[in-house]
Amino acid sequence: MTGPRIRPRRLRATPAWRRLHRETRPEASRLVLPMFIAEGASEARPIASMPGVVQHSTDSFRAALHRAAEAGIGGVMLFGVPEHKDALGSGATDPQGILNVATRIAISEVGDQLVVQTDLCLDEFTDHGHCGVLDARGTVDNDASLERYRDMALVQAEAGSHLLGLSGMMDGQVAALRDGLDAAGRADVALLAYSAKYASAFYGPFRDAVQSSLQGDRRSYQLDPANRREGAREVDLDVAEGADVVMVKPAMTYLDVLADAAAVSPVPVWAYQVSGEYAMIEAAAAHGWIDRERAIDESLTSIVRAGADAVLTYAAVEAAERWKDA
Repeated sequence: MTGPRIRPRRLRATPAWRRLHRETRPEASRLVLPMFIAEGASEARPIASMPGVVQHSTDSFRAALHRAAEAGIGGVMLFGVPEHKDALGSGATDPQGILNVATRIAISEVGDQLVVQTDLCLDEFTDHGHCGVLDARGTVDNDASLERYRDMALVQAEAGSHLLGLSGMMDGQVAALRDGLDAAGRADVALLAYSAKYASAFYGPFRDAVQSSLQGDRRSYQLDPANRREGAREVDLDVAEGADVVMVKPAMTYLDVLADAAAVSPVPVWAYQVSGEYAMIEAAAAHGWIDRERAIDESLTSIVRAGADAVLTYAAVEAAERWKDA
């Protein structure tokens, strides 16, 4: 009997071969760590639905920033958890609000080592939990929300943010903020557009992390999970409006949308491995159903393989430290 002439298994035979033949290589510098900072916290507070993730106090935040920098990751994305909320999300534009205070701390501590990024959205700060302001009918007012976003952008830029994460999914938000920043002489501040952000079931643990007040849903402004072309359209619009980076969120359940964006985007394309994706791995690993470290690495590899230039993940520092020691 004649055996097969072509034997792809030859290139999988040993660890050395597999390393040499590996196409996709996630790197620590391509990871971004989302971080939560709670106003008034005296110590770090564990988040029950996200094992290993905490709401930071300012002291624990400083220590975590230095650990992130030493791990060699690319950046941090900051989210504030305020003590008080109102209909307009006033804490978002207060220079002494928790997110802006945290930004100044991050810039002071590690601003020369990490790209300090800030979430530019109202949902953490509004008592109704929506990403914009509401009109008299109780629906999100797109253009009034853009006005609030412009104010937030200027305050976050003044606090020192390198990159503003536009996660609100309002129409025209990239153009509105780019115009507002440029008019204020802040052309140096970059914009990350959460372009293809879907109305996903995988955000639940995040809402615990920021103590969201949301009643209802965000389907009138976030994308329908069934729509692939719409994600591509939103990416095109944000690039045309001047986004420096575009993003797909969530990551693992939208790898097709991510690949579409990576194939055509002239700017970097990022992806966010969201709280539910992270928690799903943690829960399965806690039951002994999967190998936790392998699952984390495989999930991050899949996101990079699909075309992500960088990945926001709650496992960023752990993965970076492990890869460095490997």
